Amino acid sequence: MSANTFGQRFQMMSFGESHGTAYGVVIDGMPAGVKYDEGLLLKNLARRKPGSSAFVTARSESDQPEILSGFFEGKSLGTPIAVVVKNENQRSNDYDKIQTEARIGHADDTWKNKFGHSDHRGGGRSSGRETLNRVIAGSFAQMLMQQLSSNIQVMAYAKKIGNIEIADAAHELPKDIQTMLEKAKTEGESYGGVLECRISQAPSNLGQPVFHKFKADLAQAMMSLGATTGFELGAGFEGTELKGTEFHEKMLSVNYGGIRGGITTGEDIVFRVGFKPTSSIKDVAKKGRHDPCIIPRAIPVVEAICWHLLADHWLWSRTDRI
Repeated sequence: MSANTFGQRFQMMSFGESHGTAYGVVIDGMPAGVKYDEGLLLKNLARRKPGSSAFVTARSESDQPEILSGFFEGKSLGTPIAVVVKNENQRSNDYDKIQTEARIGHADDTWKNKFGHSDHRGGGRSSGRETLNRVIAGSFAQMLMQQLSSNIQVMAYAKKIGNIEIADAAHELPKDIQTMLEKAKTEGESYGGVLECRISQAPSNLGQPVFHKFKADLAQAMMSLGATTGFELGAGFEGTELKGTEFHEKMLSVNYGGIRGGITTGEDIVFRVGFKPTSSIKDVAKKGRHDPCIIPRAIPVVEAICWHLLADHWLWSRTDRI
């Protein structure tokens, strides 16, 4: 299996399986001299980790990272950064049945058909737990970018759960939706939704036409997440219904989502990602440890990916011209 590496100049190689010994990353491309912020890394991992609320999976993992290389006296060396996180709370017996009977909506059968041999426990490599690697890499990218400019902000938030629109941009879900998801968990039901993300004070001139436009890499990165079903930038699909005189009324328009010609303009970058309802439903969900909705734990993952892309394209942009 290949394609476990993400990024061009700030690269992450991700490894690990859901019920294996550990997950981990090797980050290549971090410049020397970046200050290590342990609090930032632990905070970001805590927001993503399981068992953090009543309406996410009950799997309990401490998600404590162990940094093996790349830092000395609190600063990056410019050498590869290796980080591992041990798996602690596997219940592999829960997955005995799917050795012969694939779960609806999961990748059990497609991975087995493709590779001939796969780890069925907890989804193996296809598990959503792999996203902790993306949070680790994104956290180191955030350390780099915030050392360059403390004004850059990345915030993702739920825009819709099921068919319920959420008016306010906040990390916490409204109480009525939390109650709905807690009920769904006990009933073996699940919900999808839409997550919106805003990158404020983004650097301008990021993006490499033609095949690595910033919007292209952003869409590819988001769609690489296991449960995603759609991506839109700026006005998105609603913008296709506007006349040209309406869509292009102002050059500095939110309709473009902060990107024109594949290059960031310095305006806010705004995009949305659609997530399908969690695949574990009915008796599978009642007996196992599963999320009734992936949106709450996807928020820090999407933010981390944005930081990773910002760092990757910022480093790349330094070679654009003399």
